[in-house]
Amino acid sequence: MFFPYRDDNPRRHGPPIITIAIIITCTCVYLFVQLPMTPYQEQAHTLSFGFIPAVFFGNADLVGDLVQIPSSASLVTSMFLHGGIIHLIGNMWFLWLYGDNVEEELGRFRYLIFYLVCGCVGTLAHSAVDPNSRLPLIGASGAISGVIASYLLLWPRANIRVFYWWFVFVGTINVPAFVVGGIWLLEQFFALPAALQAQGGVAIVAHLGGFMCGLILTPLIKRPGIRLFQPKHTAPFSRKHTRIIRHKNGSVPEVRKKRN
Repeated sequence: MFFPYRDDNPRRHGPPIITIAIIITCTCVYLFVQLPMTPYQEQAHTLSFGFIPAVFFGNADLVGDLVQIPSSASLVTSMFLHGGIIHLIGNMWFLWLYGDNVEEELGRFRYLIFYLVCGCVGTLAHSAVDPNSRLPLIGASGAISGVIASYLLLWPRANIRVFYWWFVFVGTINVPAFVVGGIWLLEQFFALPAALQAQGGVAIVAHLGGFMCGLILTPLIKRPGIRLFQPKHTAPFSRKHTRIIRHKNGSVPEVRKKRN
């Protein structure tokens, strides 16, 4: 088992405002809107603001107080709802891990559009499998999958610091992003057959749809002068901790070994 917790890409332009805003919004929606609800209220809220394929494609209708927004708006509102605290933490952690650097390279406005488009495409990909499904889809996974795809295009050789454990073997190690991303992608494909047969559960097709959208959009939407396949800053598969010195725009990041 392994858990990625940081990368070796330094930021050059200050805090990732859009990424932070998305994380704060999703967290506040869950803590102050969803969590205090009774099970009945939460179910009604999910039906009203989650994405329901059958409603979107006109194969079913919500009635009464469940109609709060146009069905097309649920493409966006569903991205800010989560099915539990683990769902929320997992999504926000990976958004923070990958999103700050992607936001910097795309630019804030482009990044926001990119995030929303990847989320919508992921949701539509999921609904295309079963347009008559009446199960609501919620979560930011499709959008975050697009962010992961963008990161892999921009920094496939960047190193992700990973905490690993296997029986008595515990530690941290640098793993190239394309390896971490490749393992994640393989997990999606292995889980796909079961997801296609199951009713509800993890929306694997939304992950894959968002990921493909990210691969296509990144070369088209990135800021001029930003290169794809940028170099790494630290040695791959190293267990030594390193400290990235964050320099101003245009300078080369410096890597120093951390003293024990």
